[in-house]
Amino acid sequence: MSVKRQTIPKLIFTIVIFFFAPLSISVAVADIEDCGERVNNSFVKLLECVTLDGVRAHQAAFQAIADSNGGTRAAGTQGYEESVWYVANTLVAAGYDVELNPFDYTYMPPATLEQFTPFGAIHETGAFTGSGIGTVTASVTPVDLALGNASWPADPSTSTSGCEAADFAGFPAGNIALLQRGACFFAEKAANAEAAGAVATIIFNQGNDPTRMGLIVGNAATFPDGSPSNLIMPVVGASFPSGVALSEPGSTAFINVDPPVQVIQYNVLAELGGKNTGNVVMAGAHLDSVQAGPGIQDNGSGSAALLETAIQMAKVKPVNTVRFAWWGAQESGLLGSTAYVSGLGQEDLDDIALYLNFDEIGSPNYVFFIYDGDDSDGVGAGPGPEGSAQIEALFESYYEVRGLPFKGTDFNGRSDYGAFIAAGIPSGGLFTGAEVIKTAEEAAIWGGTAGDQYNPCYHLACDTFDNISLEALGVNSDAVAFSVLRYAMNTEDINGVKGKGNFDP
Repeated sequence: MSVKRQTIPKLIFTIVIFFFAPLSISVAVADIEDCGERVNNSFVKLLECVTLDGVRAHQAAFQAIADSNGGTRAAGTQGYEESVWYVANTLVAAGYDVELNPFDYTYMPPATLEQFTPFGAIHETGAFTGSGIGTVTASVTPVDLALGNASWPADPSTSTSGCEAADFAGFPAGNIALLQRGACFFAEKAANAEAAGAVATIIFNQGNDPTRMGLIVGNAATFPDGSPSNLIMPVVGASFPSGVALSEPGSTAFINVDPPVQVIQYNVLAELGGKNTGNVVMAGAHLDSVQAGPGIQDNGSGSAALLETAIQMAKVKPVNTVRFAWWGAQESGLLGSTAYVSGLGQEDLDDIALYLNFDEIGSPNYVFFIYDGDDSDGVGAGPGPEGSAQIEALFESYYEVRGLPFKGTDFNGRSDYGAFIAAGIPSGGLFTGAEVIKTAEEAAIWGGTAGDQYNPCYHLACDTFDNISLEALGVNSDAVAFSVLRYAMNTEDINGVKGKGNFDP
């Protein structure tokens, strides 16, 4: 490989693998102890050993890590670093050589937003990308807000807060501007506020539907044409309820944004060598959470299922080389996977036969989504690179054999397949839904609750060990193992490289 790397050889570390996990983990592992002694080179053998208990054990470890680190495993935090070491040491114990793949990361320390008057409150917040730094205490001035009311929020078309300089007519210089999401780029809102004399800006969520109620933190660094905003003042985010509270007459607030910190973060890679060293099957899941919560569903679910699959495949001798990946800083803009792909030379890129992505595979209010490789749904982005349709068809066959309904989901660029698709690598994977609202039609097919988010705790502190559908996680953990083993043995339908055996469902 052409990228810089730090390798962890087998058995170097004496760290106890389950240090961060409750005692129940060792019980789950003991229940399948015989699996560690056999070669799981068939679907029957592998799926016997990739158990829900085993996957949940890893999720429990991630929860314990978050609990000991302020409730988060976000990139740049100790919680993420310990997640990296948990995965790495678990893989070493299974017999893998592990690569810690480095990338540069700009870490924004937690910001502060505290309201003093007309009542006291500490509001959940975060600094926008491109925010200035500093500490401000000042009066809060709402700018062209469309609040509606608590039971019937504003129509989305009416929220243009801060999009025009005219919105700031009469704005008192030296105050904090309170702006609402909607209609234009965050950078435009913030730049207009700064030009009007604001010493800081709060941008809160729009509140026009259930998916726009929580904390919003985005990118205020660039204008629509790509030019930099060069903001000097602090710019922080807030939820819709916090925005309503801060809009009360006589509000004053304290804002602090510390300088960003440049750090090195790591992706975790482990490779199962195959006969075909130049035909690499990659499977990945992002390891980090958001700052606000532990991320045990997003994406402790995909990370845990992939880790358990790697453990139970450790003694397999595949036809094709299998490279497992746990990505860092996905929640900050797919940074880890993008850095990895951009660091590969063309020869290394050409060696990658396909990429499988597993992000949120056990949502409480789930739908079984498959990435739409052939654009048969005709929604949003077009098809993936040639071969992506075949990956989609493989997952469809898996669900069909199990008698389970499934649905296509668009390659919308929000997960780690993005860099692989951009490089022309066939891609696919599974997803069970995030902040989007489940329809009545979907509830009739998959059960659950129409009108609620697929993942009600998406990007929130409540994304804990209990924020899960065990049914969805069990089904999809099997699907992860099934797909990885299938392509480990045969990629002929993707790139014409012949394999062996019958590894169709």
